[in-house]
Amino acid sequence: MEIWEMTALALGQSIRAGKISSEEAVKACLERAKQVETDVHAFVHLDGERAIQAARAADRGIREGRYDSPLAGVPVAVKDNLCTEGMPTTCCSRILEQFVPPYTAEAVKRLTDAGAVILGKTNMDEFAMGSTTETSCFGPTKNPWDVSRAPGGSSGGSCAAVAAGECAAALGSDTGGSIRQPASWCGVTGIKPTYGAVSRYGLIAYGSSLDQVGPIGRDTADCAALLGLLVGRDPKDATSAVPGAHQSMDSFLKYAPTSSETGEAGGEVAARGLRVGIPEAFLGEGTEPGVQAAIREAAERLKAMGATVEPCSLGLEEYVIPAYYVIASAEASSNLERFDGVKYGFRADQEESDLHGMYKRSRSQGFGPEVKRRILLGTFVLSAGYYDAYYLKALKVRALVRQAFDRVFERYDVLLAPAAPSTAVPLGESLADPLKMYLGDIDTVAVNLAGLPGLSLPWGLDGQGLPVGLQLMGNRFREDLVFRAAFACEAARGPWKEVWKREGGISDGKTV
Repeated sequence: MEIWEMTALALGQSIRAGKISSEEAVKACLERAKQVETDVHAFVHLDGERAIQAARAADRGIREGRYDSPLAGVPVAVKDNLCTEGMPTTCCSRILEQFVPPYTAEAVKRLTDAGAVILGKTNMDEFAMGSTTETSCFGPTKNPWDVSRAPGGSSGGSCAAVAAGECAAALGSDTGGSIRQPASWCGVTGIKPTYGAVSRYGLIAYGSSLDQVGPIGRDTADCAALLGLLVGRDPKDATSAVPGAHQSMDSFLKYAPTSSETGEAGGEVAARGLRVGIPEAFLGEGTEPGVQAAIREAAERLKAMGATVEPCSLGLEEYVIPAYYVIASAEASSNLERFDGVKYGFRADQEESDLHGMYKRSRSQGFGPEVKRRILLGTFVLSAGYYDAYYLKALKVRALVRQAFDRVFERYDVLLAPAAPSTAVPLGESLADPLKMYLGDIDTVAVNLAGLPGLSLPWGLDGQGLPVGLQLMGNRFREDLVFRAAFACEAARGPWKEVWKREGGISDGKTV
């Protein structure tokens, strides 16, 4: 087995056991990136020299017993909206070109404190606004399964890097599905945690009440271990949850195949007695037949393993897209007001004494079309004449969505739904039809509105050989139940690695 094929946990175990070094693992991923980056373009900044130095430091720390983390020495990537001291952080926008933060995001720091090695920054939709990683000022990322197709977004670079074997795991952010949807399209696993579970300090905000940092890995166990390192109170983040609200890595990994106390496969144990609801509206018109079939098949297999699986309804599904885009755009309009060309980032040429003209030119030239579209929408819904008609109503819908989830989770442990209504679309298709792109978020935005955890994992392939992802949704701070259900789904599905190697077009060191 090649080093770049290993899961993050398996790689970490081999590094701690002395079978390979962190430096060897990092060099293997850098070599892999050299082979595939021309096709995939997952990274916007790859710092091999810095990563090798960090790997050598990790190797010393492991030898000296300074790390007890299962991911010490493991090479990971970071989405380009998470600040990294001494490394560019641009949100893939011209307006932040050449910006190098003087501090590191707390989520990144927790990984490096545990001995993980940062390879570089991954491509994303500009300011996380998009679903295909095509709005980046650096150009689009391509799906490793089929480079004529999009990887999803906005964390498409992180998901593509993991899928292509360029890193063992990655960090992303999720405002309305930006981890789960690209994870589905790229055939990897990703989780958006409960709002407040992971520090947002150092995350450049899009929608402050919606954004959440989360991990991306090759399987559920990788994501569980990564999230175990990330969760916890951070006094630097006012939205961070109070102490005691968080679960632990042990609870996340309780049903992993190697952790079963009974000696049986952990996933099979996990399914017994699990109460699963399927929101029927998430399987309605607009959901591709192959995606619907995957959900039905997963439901039947979970039933056969001892889970209770029933249809259910939130009753508000038709309102979540308009409510989400009103709230998210309003928050984007406020958050992006600070980028004016004065303090940092891109500045247009300034005529003498023409400060307001410089603001206008800097923002007009610095922001891309999709970002401008959402700023304009957000400014409109916050204006005096329309605040009550749009923004206030959206907040009321959000409260009702939270109440609807509360009622549903009185009966079910988790909900099972698609992570996206379709598999990966051809490059350019979503840019030509923004409304279709917005409607494609139907399966994911509800948990962002409610602040709940949601996980995407690969189930199988559609008729075109593209990955189909399942989404598992849980109640607040019940990531342990989400992971339990995910381990059950993995057991019901069977091994994914050989499908990834055979159908993902990576076994020969190239993309499809």
